[in-house]
Parts: sequence; structure tokens; C-alpha cells
Amino acid sequence: MPADPKAALDRVPPEPGARKPDPLLVADGVQRAFGGLNAVDVGHLEVQRGAITALIGPNGAGKTTFFNLLTGFDTPNAGQWTFDGRSLGGVSAYKVARLGMVRTFQLTKALSRLTVIENMKLGATGQSGEHFFTALLPGVWRRQEREIEKRAEELLERFKLAHMRDEFAGTLSGGQRKLLEMARALMARPRMVMLDEPMAGVNPALKQSLLDHIRDIRSDGTTVLFVEHDMDMVRDVSDWVVVMAAGEVIAEGPPESLSSNRTVVDAYLGAHHDAALTLEDEERRLETTEDAEGSAR
Repeated sequence: MPADPKAALDRVPPEPGARKPDPLLVADGVQRAFGGLNAVDVGHLEVQRGAITALIGPNGAGKTTFFNLLTGFDTPNAGQWTFDGRSLGGVSAYKVARLGMVRTFQLTKALSRLTVIENMKLGATGQSGEHFFTALLPGVWRRQEREIEKRAEELLERFKLAHMRDEFAGTLSGGQRKLLEMARALMARPRMVMLDEPMAGVNPALKQSLLDHIRDIRSDGTTVLFVEHDMDMVRDVSDWVVVMAAGEVIAEGPPESLSSNRTVVDAYLGAHHDAALTLEDEERRLETTEDAEGSAR
């Protein structure tokens, strides 16, 4: 991993499908259709190792569906993708997590009737006590269980949830559940964390805390890919931004370069949002409106 992933990205051209110096995730020709609608049609995408990459786009752009495909929660119609050189096509979601690519969800998946610490401990992978025969031999798994609990408590302290340790997860606020889900993802010691709208439903007081945690995750050497609509957050925390619209990657680049990118502006606001209408355009629109009103009558 480059010492400074952001510096490595300075040499990458801001264009769709740009090659990265050290990609951890590479997707080629990934497609997913629902009926006649192409929800995802990503030609080529690389995610730089060790960087914070934001995946943005208007509602319905296919961002969450793309997440689902990459992490084994859905099956594409075509395409292939690799994680650190290993193909993940056809790999189950739980195996993807074991390989080091862990995700969170737009709607949090905390187990409400388990305590916060129990939720955390469930996030650890490779637990010997999960197997039937070893579960009957406490001497085999007790030491590991203590190590898992220690790591869980350290993460709860880091995410400022230690005081909720023994409370049911269902009693947490929306923002606290986001923190819990992010902390639980780190229990797997992932090489890449994928966050689906981490700021959705979070009050402003917790947003800065979440931003700091995302930076800390990168500081630990973990790659971050996140979906977000909060553009202030995207500009503040991301090293690189990928823009999707109608299922396709339409732009890439550092966050400061995209605000003036006409393709990105058009995707969010419409291709003619600020264009002056000619007299012919006005007459055509008027005729269309009158025809529609006549049909309705």
C-alpha cells in the first residue's frame, strides 16, 4: 500500500474507468437488469487500496445494487470482479466477509434483542466455538472468546459506545446504531469496509464523529468505499469520488474536480437545467402540454 494513497491518486486522470496505481477492488462489465431496466452496467472500475472512495449519484443510480453485487447479496447478469486479485464471482456473502470485504447497510442490521456487546462479538470471524464439536470443548474456545470480547470492548470505547455495552441494541438511537454497525464491521479485521449511506438518519451532532471514525479506519490501513448523498461529507472526507447515473459510472476524480464537471451536474439536475429555451423549444413544449391536457379531457 502506498504511504499516502491520496498522493498516489494525484497521478490518476479524472475519467471513468481510470486505472489506479494499486487497486484492491477491480470490476469489469458488471451488469444487473430487473426486467427491461438496466440497474447496473459498470464497464470498468478500480478502487485504490488504502484510500477513501465515495460512490455518489442521484436516487436510482444503482449504487446500492452495485454494493449488493460486489458483496454477494445479489447475482449479476454478467461481469466479473476481483478483490486483491481473487475472483468473487459466485462467492457467498459470508465468504466475501471472511475474505476481508465487509459492508454495512443503509438500514442498520443491529440485532435488537441482543446487547451491544453481543452484537459486537457476533462480528468476529473464525470463531472456533461456532462449530458443533468444538463448542462442546470450552477449553478450545474460551481463550479466543476472551480475546474477542477484549477487542469488542476496545472498539466500543473508540466509538464512544462503551456506556451502552450491556444495553439492548434496540434501545440505541439511529446514529448510535450506525456507530455500532461500523464498529461491528471492524470486528472482522477487514481489509476493505463498504458503508452504505453512513450519514442517513444521523443527527448533526454525530456526523462529525462518524467522519472522524471513517478517517481513523483509513489510518489503520483499511480501504473505505462508501455511498453517500451528503456532498459536504463527500468533499470533506473522500480521497476519490466515483459518480454513477442510470447504472453506469459517468465520472471519476478528486472531490474538488467534480463540482464543475458538466456531466455530473447534468446527472443531478438534468441536461438542460440552465440552458435557455429557443422560440421553437417553447412552442414545442406548449404544443405537448396542450395535447396532454386535451387527452386528459
